Amino acid sequence: MSVHTRSSCKQKCMVVGGSGFLGRNLVDDLLTNGYTVSVFDVRETNPPDDRISFFEGDMCNLSDLSTALEDCEIVFHCASPPPSLGNRDLFYRVNVTGTHTLVEACKLTRVRKLVLTSSASVVYNGVDLKAGNEQLPYTTSPIDYYTQTKALQEQIVLNANSQELMTCAIRPHGIFGPGDQQCIPGIIAAARAGKTKYKIGDGSNLVDFTYVRNVTYGMVLAAESLRAGSQSCGSVYNITNDSPIPFWVFLSRILTGLNYPAPTRSLPYKFVYFIAWITQLICWLVSPVRKITPTLTPLKVALAGTHHYYSCTKAKSEIGYSPKFSMEEAIRISLDNFQHLKNK
Repeated sequence: MSVHTRSSCKQKCMVVGGSGFLGRNLVDDLLTNGYTVSVFDVRETNPPDDRISFFEGDMCNLSDLSTALEDCEIVFHCASPPPSLGNRDLFYRVNVTGTHTLVEACKLTRVRKLVLTSSASVVYNGVDLKAGNEQLPYTTSPIDYYTQTKALQEQIVLNANSQELMTCAIRPHGIFGPGDQQCIPGIIAAARAGKTKYKIGDGSNLVDFTYVRNVTYGMVLAAESLRAGSQSCGSVYNITNDSPIPFWVFLSRILTGLNYPAPTRSLPYKFVYFIAWITQLICWLVSPVRKITPTLTPLKVALAGTHHYYSCTKAKSEIGYSPKFSMEEAIRISLDNFQHLKNK
C-alpha cells in the first residue's frame, strides 16, 4: 500500500471510496464542516489537495486498511463498483468481502463510528413501491446481483454494531449531481443512441432522485448522531430529496435542459415488459453458442415504469435530516455542470 500524506493534522475521519463521485462530494462537505479527512481508495483520481491524506490500497487487504485507519474516529464507507459494470465477482469482492474486511479493520484500530452508504433498492422487487420505509424486509427478489450484494453489505455493517463500534447505514436512491458518472451521463448516452423516443407506461410513475449533496449531508448527520445508547446505533435511514418526481418528467428535464428532445409517445408498460422478458429469454437460450447482452431488460423496464420512492420520516425524526437542496436547485446546478454534454 502506498501513502501520500498531505496534512500534518491528526487524522479523525476516513472516507473509504473517497475518489469516487459520492466520496469526493462527501470529502468536500467534511472539510467544509471542519473535519480532518483521509481518503482510502484503489487509486487517486482527483487533483492533489493538501488538506487530505490519501491512502492507496485494496479494501480486501486487512493490513492496508488497518494502516490507513490508525487514529481515525469515524469511517464513511462509500466504496462500491458502478452497478452498470455487471461484474458479479467484483460486486461480491468489494461489497461483501471488502466490507467484512473493513469491519475487522475498524475493530482492530478501535474506530468508534462506521457509516455505510447502502441503497434504498434493497427493499425493492421490481413492482410499485410507494413511500417505502425502513421497516420493510429485504427483498427476496432483488432487481439485480449488485442490489443483492448491497443487502448483504448492509447486514454486515448493522450486525457489527456494538458499544465499541457504533454503526448505521443510509439508503439513498437515484443519486445525481456534479461529477455524476452514471445517472445524467447515462440519460444522455441513451438519447444519443436514439433510445429516449418513447415513454414506458403513462408517465405518471413517481421515483426518488437524490441530489448528491443531500446524500452527503445525511451521512454527516448520521455519523454525528451515533452516540452510546442513541437510537441511530444499528439503524438504517432513507435519505432522498423527499420530493418524488415522475420518472419521465425528470428524464425530460435533463434532456431538454441539454438540448435533446424529450419523449412524447408512450408504449404500454406490460407490452414493453413482455418484449424485454422474451428478449432476455432468447439471449439466455443462445448463450451457450453466442454471448448476447440485451439492451432492453425487465429490470430497465421496471425502473422506468414503476413507482419506487421512499419515506424520510425516520431520518427526519431521529437524525434531524431535511434536504438542503430542492429538486429545482439540484437540476439547475447539475445542468450547469453538464454543459459539455449539450447537444450542439
